[in-house]
Amino acid sequence: MMPVKSEQPKGNPAGPCLMVLFGASGDLTKRKVIPALYNLSQSGYLPRNFAVIGFAIDALNTEQFRELITKEVRELAEAPVETESWKSFAERLYYIQGSFDDSGAFERLGALIAEVERAHGVQGNHLYYLATSPDFFSKVIGQLGRAQLVNQEAGHWRRVIIEKPFGHDLASCIALNREISQVLSEDQIYRIDHYLGKETVQNMLIFRFGNGIFEPIWNRRYIDHVQITVAETLGVEHRGKYYEHAGALRDMAPNHLFQLVSMIGMEPPISFAADAVRDEKAKVIHAMQPLHPDDCIHCAVRGQYDGYRSEPDVSPTSPVETFVALKVTIDNWRWAGVPFYLRTGKRMAAHVSEITIQFKQPPFVLFRQTPVDHLKPNLLVVQIQPEEGISLRFGAKVPGPFVDVGAVRMNFNYADYFGRTPSTGYETLLYDCMIGDSTLFQRADMVEAGWSVVQPLIDAWASKPPADFPNYAPGSWGPEESEELLRRDGRHWRSTAWQPSQSK
Repeated sequence: MMPVKSEQPKGNPAGPCLMVLFGASGDLTKRKVIPALYNLSQSGYLPRNFAVIGFAIDALNTEQFRELITKEVRELAEAPVETESWKSFAERLYYIQGSFDDSGAFERLGALIAEVERAHGVQGNHLYYLATSPDFFSKVIGQLGRAQLVNQEAGHWRRVIIEKPFGHDLASCIALNREISQVLSEDQIYRIDHYLGKETVQNMLIFRFGNGIFEPIWNRRYIDHVQITVAETLGVEHRGKYYEHAGALRDMAPNHLFQLVSMIGMEPPISFAADAVRDEKAKVIHAMQPLHPDDCIHCAVRGQYDGYRSEPDVSPTSPVETFVALKVTIDNWRWAGVPFYLRTGKRMAAHVSEITIQFKQPPFVLFRQTPVDHLKPNLLVVQIQPEEGISLRFGAKVPGPFVDVGAVRMNFNYADYFGRTPSTGYETLLYDCMIGDSTLFQRADMVEAGWSVVQPLIDAWASKPPADFPNYAPGSWGPEESEELLRRDGRHWRSTAWQPSQSK
């Protein structure tokens, strides 16, 4: 099976291709994937020669699938869906009923692919999206291999998008990589993390390396510490069965949180080519020090919100964490001695995802004979959601006859500068898959390195179930121990109650 190099310049519609969407009747399909494809179609980036085949166990035919997707997308869309353009888009949707265990279903899939190829001229390029439970990743890829649906021949490419979580721990991650590598080459595998589809996350590369004023101070000489917060006001909702198996640490740390750390901490790549960028991101994750079990009490906090044990499909004595806070370090020349504080949780005080870089304070000697009793540190805040923007806090003199310093902010909001466009966060990632740009996707070594950092903590927590769950109230910022995690270092979590367009 020869690799196919087909990366093309960005800015033009992707080339002809067909997407097969496994788990087509699921929540991810109707909320994210199909709306993202429609948005790409509206913006002119989806190829004309394109079609989608949905694959799921539900007893539907193509017409019923189109009707169901139309109804669900209209109900969930954040912006009105234009009737004629949606009708044209829906005509490119197909459906096949089947079980992932049934090799005959994959043979029927192959026949339908050939039929759709003739109808839409997709030129033999196939993108397989696994919007399924992680339990089925290896099984589906194995079936695709046996049906010879991922063979790359005659210049045609075959790619597979795999949702997270990629493994349940380090051992399962290594095993999954080994299993799928028997069917696919690494350049065919796109491990997706929708956080990297956010404009502000992608903008970190331009912000750091395209501006002469930031990169010179992006190191241990000037930065005191970094905070990353990913908080949700919702609980686990209908995902209790999944969450009982995963928990906040597995669900968020090795993927979302560590990917954000790698974007902040990476060295300048030699180019923006995919391999060059991913090489530098991988170095950061490899340089992160594993969370040693003996230090867990000082570098990690777990919590569970009051009421979690009453959620559907959750054990009434569940020891699963819905909140985690971590202190991690990067053992390299740039970041030695700079702690990265990470926290994520359900039923928190606000729905917000942001990165805060706090700079070291200047010497206070100049202000000893003035009314100024302290100086607030400079903060650079990158907000990922619900609004996307960047804020810089610095000190300025308060008007008047005395020397007094007030904290002021300069704010940049994406919507104010560039306007709002419908987005699910998946548009860029799907487009990149179609054109063969793997920059924003994780390689096998990156996901294994992420698991290796948290594996000691997973083992330590498994051996000592928490005695105080639930330990934080819904609508709070987590357990008190999270505050103590920073307080021991003379620091505190930044308040996240502001928006870039409404700063205090």
